[in-house]
Amino acid sequence: MKPLSPIPLPEAQVEVGPSVRKAWVVYTVKPGDTLAGLASRYGVDPRHIMWSSGLKDHRLQVGQRLLIPLVGEEERPPRVPPGVEVYRVRPGDTLQGIASRFGVSVLDLVSANPSLESLDRLVAGSTLYVPKRAKGLLLTLGEGQTLVDLAARFGLSPVQVAKANGVENPAELRPGDLVLLPGIQAKTTYQNLLAKQEAERKARLEAERRRQEELRRLAEERRRQQALAQTQARRQAQAARPQVRRVSYQEGGMRWPLSGFRITTYFGQRGAFQRYHTGIDLAAPYGTPIVAAKSGQVEVAGWSSVGYGFHVVLDHGGGVETLYAHMSRIAVRPGQWVEAGEVIGYVGSTGWSTGPHLHFEVRVGGVARNPLSYLP
Repeated sequence: MKPLSPIPLPEAQVEVGPSVRKAWVVYTVKPGDTLAGLASRYGVDPRHIMWSSGLKDHRLQVGQRLLIPLVGEEERPPRVPPGVEVYRVRPGDTLQGIASRFGVSVLDLVSANPSLESLDRLVAGSTLYVPKRAKGLLLTLGEGQTLVDLAARFGLSPVQVAKANGVENPAELRPGDLVLLPGIQAKTTYQNLLAKQEAERKARLEAERRRQEELRRLAEERRRQQALAQTQARRQAQAARPQVRRVSYQEGGMRWPLSGFRITTYFGQRGAFQRYHTGIDLAAPYGTPIVAAKSGQVEVAGWSSVGYGFHVVLDHGGGVETLYAHMSRIAVRPGQWVEAGEVIGYVGSTGWSTGPHLHFEVRVGGVARNPLSYLP
């Protein structure tokens, strides 16, 4: 058997030692096998299977080969110091729960079981040593080691260590026996397990935060898709049942700049706390062509910095201008001459707008007038 590494100094991470065995069973993992179940079947500690097979944790994979150590008939079980109880972990056990049940601290349990890998998870069926009367660091005596060696390494009196372990003759101890080093605590191991526990807790919280964030994103995407579908349904309904106004155009007057529209806001004061409306709003489906209300020259065609979005201003001469706002697209350019009824753009919802419509203004000498006074 390969000798163990030297025992670490106090407060260092302590590795579990091998049990004293003389034979092994080579076992291939089958579906449904668990480490606890195999340990119970062969009457061994699950940790010894893990040590013999080089496992890092208790999880098994089908087809995996394990080395299960067996006890020879002439061998006796490892000696446990008096005052230390051997406890078989049950499903659902926690380290804190076992510590409370036996009236010891979690640090006491870690010191008696320095090979623990987690403060949160215990392997059902594994052995846990509980220091009920004697407390200290519990180590497995390795090949070639003696009680005197361990006492010297940890700065303790051999007599003190022998007394704590109920040993009259240190030579009676064999490799694999457990030796209690009184007053020594595995503080570093405990702090490392606490740090690992906190890191795992933060990782769980971060994973939950990301999950909730993804759920919120998906919910927002569903709401956006539903709102888009509702908007498209309304547009299709409006397109299917257009409110068409008959246009009668007289020479020298103006014509309606849209067909298939409805007036949603009129010219003038809209309420005690609302701004004065300088034109009329004509609601129509997105992309409906907008035509010139009267022949004239394009004075402005572009983006507005005061809320009109994409808009066009036509100069009709004599100080008369018309403005067409919130377009989705402009079809003319500054300086171009357009005839009455010629397409100059398309209905949109750019600028300060709550939905697709045309804001139409008539200005005379720079002063906004009621467009209904100039339309048929």
